[in-house]
Parts: sequence; C-alpha cells; structure tokens
Amino acid sequence: MKFTTSFFTASLVNKGRRLFLGTAAAAVAALAGSAFIPAAIADDDHDGDRGRDMHWVASWATSPAASFTYVAPVVQNQALAPAPARFAVANIQPDLAFPFPNANTRGATTQTIRSIVKPDLWGSRMRVRFSNVFGDKPLTFDAATLALQEYSGNVVRGTVTPLTFGGARSVTIPIGKEVWSDGAHLSWVRDADDPLLQGRNLAISYSIPGDSGRMTYHSGANTTSFVTAPDSGNHTRDVDGFAYKFTTTSWFFLAALDVMAAADTVVICAFGDSITDGTHTTVNTNDRWANVLSRRLHNAYGNRVSIVNEAIGGNRVVNPVVANAASGPAAVDRLDRDVLGLSGLTHVIWLEGINDLGAGHPTADIIAGYQNVVGRLHAKGIKVYGGTMTSALGLNNPQQGWDLTNFPDFLATGDNGEPIDINRKLLNDFIRTSGLFDGVVEFDGATLDPVTGNMKAEFVPNSQFTQLPWDYLHPNHAGYNAMGMAVDIRPFAPSRHRWD
Repeated sequence: MKFTTSFFTASLVNKGRRLFLGTAAAAVAALAGSAFIPAAIADDDHDGDRGRDMHWVASWATSPAASFTYVAPVVQNQALAPAPARFAVANIQPDLAFPFPNANTRGATTQTIRSIVKPDLWGSRMRVRFSNVFGDKPLTFDAATLALQEYSGNVVRGTVTPLTFGGARSVTIPIGKEVWSDGAHLSWVRDADDPLLQGRNLAISYSIPGDSGRMTYHSGANTTSFVTAPDSGNHTRDVDGFAYKFTTTSWFFLAALDVMAAADTVVICAFGDSITDGTHTTVNTNDRWANVLSRRLHNAYGNRVSIVNEAIGGNRVVNPVVANAASGPAAVDRLDRDVLGLSGLTHVIWLEGINDLGAGHPTADIIAGYQNVVGRLHAKGIKVYGGTMTSALGLNNPQQGWDLTNFPDFLATGDNGEPIDINRKLLNDFIRTSGLFDGVVEFDGATLDPVTGNMKAEFVPNSQFTQLPWDYLHPNHAGYNAMGMAVDIRPFAPSRHRWD
C-alpha cells in the first residue's frame, strides 16, 4: 500500500533491486556474531504469565557506540572571533573526571549508575538489555532496579522494583556480549494507557562492584542521568538522589528496554545519525523528530505502536569509520545488533549519509550501503522508509563568525559546503526515485528554505546553547518539530486501524 502526500512521497518498490553488499554483510557477521547471551540466561519469553496474544516489544532503545574515553575539556578556538567577546562553545556533557577518575583504565569503580530513559510504551512487565559490547573485561552488576523517576536523581517511593537475571540478583556479562534481565513485574503500573505514566521517565539503576573496565556507552543521550561517587557501593534501592552526586548526558551499559504488549503492536525504529539522535535538540525535553512522531502515533493509535531510536551522532552508512569513536560502527555493521535485534520490529525510518559525504565517501559506495541495509531488512519482512537529508549548504555570514570571505576553508562542521550539498541532493534523488524504499519521508522538503538553499532561518539557531556560528546542519526544536510533523503516519497504523 503506497501513500503520496506533500511530505511523504511513496516510491515504487522493486523487489528485484534489493541488492546486497557482500563484503559489508561479512563484516556484520563478524561484528554481531553471537553478540547476545543465550536466551536461557535472561529471556523469559515462555514465562507463564505471557498470554498467547502478548509478546515482547521494544519500548526504548539506544545504540552502544564505543567504549568511553575520557578527554579533558578543551578551550574554544577563538581564531575566527569577530569581536572581543564571544560565546564559548557549550558542551552539555559535564566533566566526567569526577565520577570516573580512572575511566580509561578502571572504568566505573564500586559505584552505582542511575540511567534515565523515557519508555515509548508502558506496561506492567518490562525487561532491560545491558551491554558490554565494547568492554575489555567481564562486567558484573551485583544489583539492578527499575523505578519511576520523580525528579533529578530521586524516584517515586513505592516504585523501586528489583531486576533479576535467570532468577539471580547479580549477573556477569562477558566481553563483547549483551544480556537481558528477566521480565520484572511493575506492580505500580496499572494500565498501559495510564495518563499519569504517559511521558514519564523510568530510572534504571545498576551497581558495579569493583572495576567495570572500559565502559560501553552512547554519548549523545540528551538526557541527564546520575552517578554515585567512586567506591560508594550499591545505591540501586535509594529513593532519594542524595548519593547520586554526579551527572552525565550519556547512557552507560544500556541497549534496550522491552515491554510485554499486544502481538499486533507496531514497532518502528528511527535509524541514522545525529539528526535522528537529537543533536542540538533541547536537553531533557525529548523533542527529537522521533519524539514528535511518537506523540502523533500515540494520539492516533494508542498503545498499539512504539517507536525507538537507534541513531548515533556522527554515524556513517559505510566504512571506513573512526575506530572506537563515539560515532560508532557503520550502519552496515551495526544493523543486526541495533536494529534487527529489536523485539517486535516491523518498520524502520532511516535518515543517514551526510557524515559519509563529509568523510569523502563516494556516492556510489553510500548507495551500495543503502541497498545492503534495505535488502537485509526486507529479507526479514521489515518495511523501510527513507528520509531525505536536510540541507548541508552552509552560509557566508561574518556576523555569526562564518566568514567564508576571509576564511574560505572554514566550515562550522566537516559536513557542510557546496560540494557536499550537491552530493546530498544526488543521494536524495536516489532515495526519492530508486524504488528501493517502501516510502520516502521528505525531511528535506519540510525544512528547506528554497531561496537560500539552507534550512529555514527559524530552524537554524540551536536549542541547547547560544553558540556562534550556528552549524547550519542540525535543526533546533522548531526544526525537529517540523520533521516529526512531516511523516505520514498512515503506513504505521496497527492492523485494526489500516485502510486500503
């Protein structure tokens, strides 16, 4: 079934053109080979409470990208400052030298992390997937809990619920592996549609005895989580946040949260790079384009749909990538773990390619990557919708510090400029017309100013901090809102809502 609207252009699907890139597929197999601990340890799919019309579906997810490497804060380069005073670059990540003084050697040390996540779908039975994919030693948790966040590091009294792993309170995750907790019964969740839970955050707390070793993490959470001091011990059951002295805007050791939900629940994965991950969105407000789309989907279809985010800032479609960078493995290499590993997956919306262009990857290689990934998803029965890339042109604006006259080689990011923007348009033409995708989401059309060739002016100033020059690449709150509103939601309707 195809739809055509001003912002959603359906493409003709040609099954014969679902091509595979053999070398990339081999790389995927090498990366993902038995990445999960066997189901018997922590996957209670056959739990007696599970009805025949219920199964696990993804409610929240993130993509582990690398092992955390501490780098001290650096002073901003003032070379292009046009005035005596200039706003410094604001980094929303606090200095993690205090909670993790030996991050690059010992990792976390006898302390507790309270990670804050926003479930897209609530339910009374949930489980968590923890990750040691980029670790250098087995990772042990001696306790873990779920609770409803109140505010800051505090949780709501009466909601702290212990997690178990194969019935045990503790678990050790081998190097390069991930593990599911058992399903936990949340007695305080009365109904998936409880209006008092919608939009609320879940606190996932886990205690690390001894040294964790290298810490698997997702850098750009755009959400504040909490960490106790080194050698402070187990605070997973604390209701008050007093012990959680430090904060981070990254997620450590987490990969996914599942909820037991109806078997006809639609599960959508937002896949891609920083523009899907939410760079320059507003910290702690969950206003990425996927969050905007989530609200629209739930308004229309209630609790029969879930959308999760598997994007990584700086991510590329194909290799080469920077080893152990926060931008993660290439999409062709992480697809099996990050996307096909999602419970109940039915659809993918994929927006990616601009970082490949910035790295000098030929458009033919990027297209081959598109074909590889879409082909593998189609082979699993997953529908894939391609998002057109937003403008990367850049602007000569000396008042904002973007002075291409006196500094012709300067660009606010490595992914801007006319040559890159020309190739972006070529890739967008492929996304729109090739027939590879099941449909096309016109993110470019929703954000473009046709007069300037950049994003519309109101989408340019970023929402996290006042920094000049604007990067003319990442949308702000208004831009992400426009992107989320650009998606035609009809193809994602659960079966009871579908029309022909």
